[in-house]
Amino acid sequence: MASELRVNTLKDASGNNSIGMSYVAEGSAKSWINFNGQTGTFDGGQVRDSFNVASQVDNGTGDFATNFTNAMNNTNYAFSGTTSSNNASAGTRGTNGIMMDQATDPTTSQITILSAYGSTASSDGAFHNSPRTTLIIHGDLA
Repeated sequence: MASELRVNTLKDASGNNSIGMSYVAEGSAKSWINFNGQTGTFDGGQVRDSFNVASQVDNGTGDFATNFTNAMNNTNYAFSGTTSSNNASAGTRGTNGIMMDQATDPTTSQITILSAYGSTASSDGAFHNSPRTTLIIHGDLA
């Protein structure tokens, strides 16, 4: 038998530090993934851990699509993430990052991201398959 707990506010054990349930529900990540983009095909071995991720698709160098298990309410969700350099040499170490692929609009069930080098001596803006990429989604589930 399933049970349900309905509350408006959470407090710590001493009755202090309260937070409204809307902050908990709306402020929590709705999906996240940590994966290795260098493995080529996504057969499960490259995903280190995830939540609310049905599958990951490798569309080419530095181009990855993440499919959600449970859809988002609309396409206006927020995302953030990180990527690491795939080369320890000084020429490719610099600010690396992920960005939304402007050619592929996000849907309620998928987002496509690009992994790229930042401004460096030899790899300015080049896409790359990072050994460690993370993606976090915030928004409302459908």
